[in-house]
Amino acid sequence: MLIASGVLAMLMGLVFGTMLWAITEMLHATEARMHTRTTLVEAGHLETLIIDLETGQRGFLITRQQRFLQPWEAARTAFPDQAQRFMSLADTPELWRLADDIRNDGRSFIRDYSLPLVDAAKRGDPSAWSVATTAEGKRRVDGLRVRFDRFNEAAGSELAAREQTAATKVRWLIAAGTGGLAGSALLITAYTGYLTRAIIRPVRRAATVAARLAGGDLGARMPESGTGEIGELEVAFNTMGRSLQESRGMTEEAHMRLKLLYDVSTAVSTSLDVRRTAEELARVVVPVFADLVTVDLAVSVLHGDDQPRREGDRLCRAAIGQIREGGPFHLPGTLIEWNAATPQSRGFRHGVAVIEPDLRGSTTWRSQDQEAAARLLDAGFHSLITTPLRSTETRMGVVSFWRSRLPRPFGEEDLSYAMELVAKAGIAIDNACRYTRERRLALTLQRSLLPQRSPTQPAVEIASRYLPAAAQAGVGGDWFDVIPLSGCRVALVVGDVVGHGIHASATMGRLRTAVRTLADVDLPPDELLTHLDDLVIHLGTDGEAAASGELGATCLYAVYDPISRSCTMATAGHPLPVLVTPDSAPQPVTGPVGPPLGVGGLPFEPIELHLIPGSVIALFTDGLIESRDRDIDQGLTELRHGLASPAASLEDTCDIVTGTLLDGRAADDAALLLARTEALSPDQFATWDLPADTALVSHARKLAMDQLVVWGLTEMEFVTELVVSELVTNAIRHGAAPIRLRLIRDRTLICEVSDGSSTAPHLRRARVFDEGGRGLLLVAQLTQGWGTRQTTSGKTIWCEQALPQRRQSPHETSGDQAYRTA
Repeated sequence: MLIASGVLAMLMGLVFGTMLWAITEMLHATEARMHTRTTLVEAGHLETLIIDLETGQRGFLITRQQRFLQPWEAARTAFPDQAQRFMSLADTPELWRLADDIRNDGRSFIRDYSLPLVDAAKRGDPSAWSVATTAEGKRRVDGLRVRFDRFNEAAGSELAAREQTAATKVRWLIAAGTGGLAGSALLITAYTGYLTRAIIRPVRRAATVAARLAGGDLGARMPESGTGEIGELEVAFNTMGRSLQESRGMTEEAHMRLKLLYDVSTAVSTSLDVRRTAEELARVVVPVFADLVTVDLAVSVLHGDDQPRREGDRLCRAAIGQIREGGPFHLPGTLIEWNAATPQSRGFRHGVAVIEPDLRGSTTWRSQDQEAAARLLDAGFHSLITTPLRSTETRMGVVSFWRSRLPRPFGEEDLSYAMELVAKAGIAIDNACRYTRERRLALTLQRSLLPQRSPTQPAVEIASRYLPAAAQAGVGGDWFDVIPLSGCRVALVVGDVVGHGIHASATMGRLRTAVRTLADVDLPPDELLTHLDDLVIHLGTDGEAAASGELGATCLYAVYDPISRSCTMATAGHPLPVLVTPDSAPQPVTGPVGPPLGVGGLPFEPIELHLIPGSVIALFTDGLIESRDRDIDQGLTELRHGLASPAASLEDTCDIVTGTLLDGRAADDAALLLARTEALSPDQFATWDLPADTALVSHARKLAMDQLVVWGLTEMEFVTELVVSELVTNAIRHGAAPIRLRLIRDRTLICEVSDGSSTAPHLRRARVFDEGGRGLLLVAQLTQGWGTRQTTSGKTIWCEQALPQRRQSPHETSGDQAYRTA
């Protein structure tokens, strides 16, 4: 085959060499012909210049006009260069000689005849128009024309010869090409036949086998009947087929294991519940890797404890996965204390993986329970791997893999693979354990910061619900509060802190404490929110607080007065409540909504409502009405429907609303606070307007004493008389008109004195010889509590006295008695 290839290459080289020579000669002939044509063209240009010279000088002689000298001057200037170009193109001796004669005669014509003639004509010399001069010019021009004719005739003969030579070479080229192509075709045909028999057919068979191998038919083989390279090719293909068949088996097994690792990585990470994560591990591994999987975890891991309990080797069966139900195994939830000799105990205690490839030939695993081990062998289990389940900090449990249906026992590769599986699952279980611990801590913190029970107060009846978010979202920062205020009033608060987790709960606790502190100062709702907004801004600039995430929050603060039946509220980015009156359907409260807390620079506007007794105010967070599948408007509609549903109590209404809107699946924290308004009857309070005259302080004392007699509280006359005297005297001396005295009898006796001055009094200790300064000190010592609050017209100073103890009536609740005896 090599010799045939060499001969074919040599013959093809000879043919193409001849063709290349013929093509080269033809190109040379063509170039010579084109050169001759160019020479003729340049000769014509030179002859045109001679004619322009002769025509220009003759026109000037006849008309004596200078414009005829312009073509003459141009031709005289261009003649030297054109003559030189013409000489360079003459490539034969004869043509060069003729061209040289033309150039010399042209120069002589210009130098000896044309220039002197034009100069003489310009001077007006009559000889320029003589017959002799004209005859001399005609003779010279005719001589040049004769020389041009001779040059053109010689160049034409040379052109014809060269065209004949080119035609001859073209014929040689055609003949050589035809012969070469014919010979090449014969050689190629013969060589193709040889290649088809010796190479192509065997290669096609090899390609067919290769296609079958590529298509997955790894059993395809070639007949090993060839010799030489073809025989080696057939053997190589068959060897490759067998190797691919073995590799596919290994690849399929590796792919199965990689897929199982991937499935474990994805499946066991879908939940943050420890027990469910263990169940997912058991479900994924069976039946791909094992026929039975048991996951035993420490009890502390299941509970998410910070420190493992002192339980020895006692574990809890968290999950079991098997190809068929039943079998001699402990069920999930069973506490197991493994014997020290068992593989499970060694794995849990010392953190080592143990393989038992032949259960019938091993005795250590039977030490836990001989009868149960015999039942396992009867069920067909023949191989076992136990792998410790550990985190970076502590041991968590042990995972056992059993085989019965799969005939191949576990090997060392399976042991390494099982360790990798359990390591991936261990990360997920450790994360779930940490999340369980963090969530329990956050819930404990948040519930400790929320009101544990509703305070008893005469203004409203309270019912509330707090529902933490689902496990995946984490504990949020929703909160509510009910704060008793002076004058039997009550503050209703609901808020929401941005984010979830411990930081959100801690921030919520800060805000709740701040609201309670500001409520003790008895600020109006809009002013309270302004101070709270400043606090959030300061918290946001604190480095530690800023590192924990955003500190944005919303809050709604409402104050209800059961005497005036007015409700004043302001909101900082929080949804306004829904109001349900006894004679109308639930409707959202409308009014201005201020910016969220932490924005700063914008005011909060109050909203004033006058409520009839029995009205229900529903305060809530956005987690109650807004979700991924429901917008705020739809949530408000469902909230109104829930509030309109008939219910025996506010507690039942809370259950109806939360059941309708959340259905036990809160995507975000949700808080609901329902308050049914009450009103004090006119016989529970008395109000008097007093003139600013110290002489009438005794009259104020008498009014108060008479009212105590009406209420049957004569036992409180001494302290009340002193309190009224001090407070009214201070209002007249240090305050401004109008001055008003009010007594309120509820669970305590409240005395309020209002005046038109906004200056708040301060408690101080008087010195020995001071005439004043002891009034407020006496009031503080003799009463249960006292304080001051700003009003739109000035201030109000109030104090409370505990009602005297008396026997509980049959119609009085123990709660009422407790408040009276407080």
